[in-house]
Order: sequence, then structure tokens, then C-alpha cells
Amino acid sequence: MNIIGNRKIFLFISGALMTLSLFPVLFFGFKQGIDFQGGTLLNLEIPGNVTPQNLETFFRDKLSSNVTVISGSQDDFLIRLEAISEDNHQSYIKQLIQEFPGVKELSFQSIGPTIGKELQKSSMLALVFVLLGISAYIAFAFRKASRPVSSWKYGVVTLISLLHDIVIPAGLVAFLGRTHGMEIDTNFIVALLVIMGFSVHDTIVVFDRIRENLIHPPAHIMQKGGGNVKDKYNFSAIVNTSINETFARSLNTSLTLIVVLVALLLFGPVTLTNFVLILLVGVTSGTYSSIFVASPLLTLWHDLSKKGR
Repeated sequence: MNIIGNRKIFLFISGALMTLSLFPVLFFGFKQGIDFQGGTLLNLEIPGNVTPQNLETFFRDKLSSNVTVISGSQDDFLIRLEAISEDNHQSYIKQLIQEFPGVKELSFQSIGPTIGKELQKSSMLALVFVLLGISAYIAFAFRKASRPVSSWKYGVVTLISLLHDIVIPAGLVAFLGRTHGMEIDTNFIVALLVIMGFSVHDTIVVFDRIRENLIHPPAHIMQKGGGNVKDKYNFSAIVNTSINETFARSLNTSLTLIVVLVALLLFGPVTLTNFVLILLVGVTSGTYSSIFVASPLLTLWHDLSKKGR
């Protein structure tokens, strides 16, 4: 496949997806969950024909509490409340049992607003440090492959690819937050970190093959260009060959994970739905960026640098 020859198409698709993803982030923002805003989250299993509307009415009328109810499977419900004490928690459970016989509490989580703000700050710092740390490591690891492209450019291209991989799922979450009340919490940050780890792994595989082929160019490239890897044609050819050599490995690895994530999304518990959805979108965009964004950006930068000399 002539991926480098068609790089403008792939980079345009990537740019369009990022632009569409940034719109909801900038205009809608994120709906914060209890981890960042403070509050209480109850996960209940209630047998029978109970609906989210039944639960919302019960909490508002009987317990005088603002509530948001999300239904997962038929008997599984996530209930979001303001922060409550342990005494209130036990009182709520007793009244729920009286109103809905057979109710079972699966989990209970309550976080104050002060702790929520600290978690939010720590999460943002974690994302920034991981992005910068990965980019610096890539630049250092590829210091011996500094010709014809400087090693620090590998790090910058990796940073751009990682931003691509987290902006797209972040945009989806912002959109779903506006339309379906989807909230961000520490699981959202964990999902983004997992996406970055998976994506950079795929990108490094391709970059490493480029490094090997720069040191020992394949025979067909040697014949066409005389083996001078500084030449524009040869560098693009080497990158394209490297992508094709690692294409099947990257695709098979990603598809294996995607199948697992789809199964979890369809049959997993409601508490994991948002987390799995973010991973699914992020892994898909990460697979795309490692093949169709990172290396094409590298060749584009190289070509622009040659024109500027």
C-alpha cells in the first residue's frame, strides 16, 4: 500500500476528526462526575419491573434528594446524589428495601467537593507529564536514527499523534455529556492513559522498523535510489516500506483488543460502560494514528525541511 503517497488524504481525515472532536470540548465542556465535583454514587440491583423514573420519583418524593438515575441491564441501576453521610446512606438503603423488596447494594461511593478538586488537579498533571515524558523518551530512544530526520522530531510527532488519540474520545465524551448526561471521572483519565500507552506502543513498532531500514535499507530501495537515505525519495520509500512491514502486526493486535472491548461494552456491567466506550474509541483512533498519521507526518516534516533549505 502506498500510504505515504496518499498521506494528504489520511492527514486530512485525521484533521477533520480532531476538529469535529474539539467543537464539543470547547463549546459544551465536560460534565464532571463525583470524582471531580463531589457527590454520592450508588450502584443497586433491583429485581422486578422497576424503571429509572420510578427511582427518581422515590428519591425526590420520599427522600427529598436531587437524583440522576442511569439504567444498565434490566435490574442494574447507577444512582447519582449529592454527598451524603453514612447515617443517611444507611437510612436510604432501609427505605429503598421497604419500597423495592429484594434491592441489593452493589457499591457505594461518596466524595467531598474538596477531594474532588484535588483529584481533578492531579489527573490533569498526570496527563501532561505522561505526554511530555513519552515524547522525551522517544526522542532519546531514537537518538541514533537522527539522519535524515532529527531524533527530537520523532518525539514531537509522537506527541501530536497522542494528542490525536485522546482528543477524539474526549470530544465524544463531551458530546455525550451534553446529549446523554455522560460524566467524566478518574476512570476517564485512566482510560486516556491506557489509550496513550497502547497507541505509543504501536507507533514505536513502526518507528523502530524505520530506524532498522535506515541503517540497512531494503534491496529494492537500494536499487531505485542508490542507497542514499538522505534523498527525499528514498526516505519516503523507506517509511512506506516500514509501515507495510508492520501493518499486519499492528492491525491484528488492535483487532484482538477491539473484539474484547466490544464484548465488554455489550455484556459487561453498567459501571464499566463509559470506561470501555472511551477505550474502544481511543484504541481505534490510536491504531489509525500509528499507521496513517505518525509516519506520514514524519515524511511531511522531512520534505518541508528540505524545501526550506
